[in-house]
Amino acid sequence: MRTGEPLPALGDVLAALGTGVWHWDTASGEVTVDAVAAGLLGLPAEPATLTQAQVRARFHPVDWNEITGIIQLAVAEGTLAEVRIRIMDDQNNVVRVARSRSKPSYEPERKAYVLTGTLQEVTEPTPGTPAARSAVTGDWRRSREAFLLDAGRALAEARSTQEVLRVAANLSMPGFTPDGLAVFGVEGDRLTIIGHHGHEPGADSAFYMPLDTDYPAAEVVRTGRAVYISSPEEYKARYPLTWPLAQRFGRQSWAFLPLTASGRTMGAWLAAFAYPVAFTPDERSVLTTVARMLAQALSRAGTAETEKELTEGLQRTMMPKLGPGIPGMDVTARYVPTGGGLQVGGDWYDVIPLPQGASGTTSGGGRFALVIGDVQGHDVRAAGLMGQLRIALRAYASEGHRPDAVLARASRFLHGIGEDSADLRFATCLYAEVDPATGVLEVARAGHPEPVIRMDDGTVLTRPTAGGLPLGIDPDADYPTTRLILESGETLLICTDGLIETGGHDLDSGWQRLREILERHHGTQEELADALVQAVHGPSSHHTTGPLADRREDDIALLLLTRQGAACGCGAEDTAPPPVRRTALTVAQAEPERVSVARQQLRELLHDWDSPDQVDSAVLLLSEVLTNVLVHTDSDALLLAEVTDGGDGRRIRVEVTDSGDDLPHPRRPGELASSGRGLLLIELLAHTWGVAPRGRGKSIWFELYEPRNGDGPG
Repeated sequence: MRTGEPLPALGDVLAALGTGVWHWDTASGEVTVDAVAAGLLGLPAEPATLTQAQVRARFHPVDWNEITGIIQLAVAEGTLAEVRIRIMDDQNNVVRVARSRSKPSYEPERKAYVLTGTLQEVTEPTPGTPAARSAVTGDWRRSREAFLLDAGRALAEARSTQEVLRVAANLSMPGFTPDGLAVFGVEGDRLTIIGHHGHEPGADSAFYMPLDTDYPAAEVVRTGRAVYISSPEEYKARYPLTWPLAQRFGRQSWAFLPLTASGRTMGAWLAAFAYPVAFTPDERSVLTTVARMLAQALSRAGTAETEKELTEGLQRTMMPKLGPGIPGMDVTARYVPTGGGLQVGGDWYDVIPLPQGASGTTSGGGRFALVIGDVQGHDVRAAGLMGQLRIALRAYASEGHRPDAVLARASRFLHGIGEDSADLRFATCLYAEVDPATGVLEVARAGHPEPVIRMDDGTVLTRPTAGGLPLGIDPDADYPTTRLILESGETLLICTDGLIETGGHDLDSGWQRLREILERHHGTQEELADALVQAVHGPSSHHTTGPLADRREDDIALLLLTRQGAACGCGAEDTAPPPVRRTALTVAQAEPERVSVARQQLRELLHDWDSPDQVDSAVLLLSEVLTNVLVHTDSDALLLAEVTDGGDGRRIRVEVTDSGDDLPHPRRPGELASSGRGLLLIELLAHTWGVAPRGRGKSIWFELYEPRNGDGPG
């Protein structure tokens, strides 16, 4: 070229130098190459637009992984990205080595890297020589830093020993990659193999070597110093006794490094190479750093696995077996520990066989007790107190005490334990004695959520039961007993508050969530238990959080008890329609607040009634009748409400019984009178009603008929 002539085009100059140009946009996944770059990749020498997968298929897998780290590091530091790439043919053979240099940039709005660079063939250096790590392959020290950052992240995320070993086996060191790996552990005075990679299956099956053996890994454990062996001749000269163990694998260089955590050598790490390695200071630095990270990861994984085994064993020991089947009853239980910490807590359940004649009854054997409770806290102390309290409750129940006495003694027991500790704890508990023959339940509560009954048709009722303070607060607390009856086909649900409140719910919204599951579920009792847990811990629970700002996580324990369906034994003369639903409730003179409980029970009983106006009327009439008993008599009121279906439509019958002798009679109250309108309302709103004298006392009843096809009352 003469002076003054224009410079040749840049592309012509690069082509004359055997240098190709390429452009890569990670957002679109397309790589554009010119003719020279295409030829270097083993493609026809013409410009082309390739997919990222097509280009990756031409690169050595190790080099492709290295490119990602180098690009990120170059963007972070604002420097050039330089990397050595081995080009592969269709048979995965290396056909040439190319050097790529590029200036990458990052576009945050597209979250993409954009690179334009050059590609040029270079001479392949001999493995293990200093030239193999020279500047012609890129900045080896920078690649090393990127590799160590990536390796540290991967090892830190490993959660088990097997995950740590898989990460170690897939580490691709910059410039020199081991062909085989092994991790040695120590058991007593012997060396064992924890895991290996690059050896034939079963290589560790019979490996159990004394630490005083003349073997490199044993020497590393004894001394805490690394051993580097660059050739087979050196291995044979230094360790002639154990040389046959390594000879059969055909490796050329070995590095044995100590695995040290918290100042203690816990094992050794072997990195074996298929080619000679000089183990320069840079190479030893990389190997030493990886060994330290590997030791920390193995230590963390071992601690986590030990804690998991401990907690699972603790829970298995403390959670009882349901034992053999109970005639006429089906029992299902679930326990789910909280997702954090040691995964131990204070929730528990138990099924206790009771002695014959327990609670002063004369019934035969087969009676048992259901217990469910929650000790305050989610730590090891809560789990320990739970175990002690469960044993105490089982002991008191086995002695034949009534439910109120069992809880009173348990409260005194827990209070006595807390007096000697600065960490005072209380516990909620529900204890129910069950008679399978009659379905009678004697229930006592200590600050625990109330039981729930799922009727045969899916109607769900919260059964109000008397209760006392949580266990351990007051050693002299009383725990009144409530009697319930479980009809054939009905299911009793008792649970801890974790099932209700997990996911940011309170008692009201949490029960509503469970009510929907109970009402629409069709399947076995085991499937119902799984559905209840899934509603709280399943994926959908993250989209149906409760009204609370936080997501309070808690242990979950639940028990389901179903009384199996049985024929009623009715003869042909029985013409009364069978009860579809029924609820009974006592309202004492000293408990007028239970009138609101009775109203809620009636609304739950009529949850699917076609006429909301009739539901309001039934609730109003019930309030009037109950209030009249409390105001005009000195006796308690017994409520019995039944929904029946005689084929011509459903009807609700509400009956309130008291022991008073005075029969009510209609009156004509004046305009300003404050009473006397109860019977007038019943006459106006009920389809039929009446007063029935009893041997002692009376009952007032009324009925409402459900309108069919949207019709009004007939």
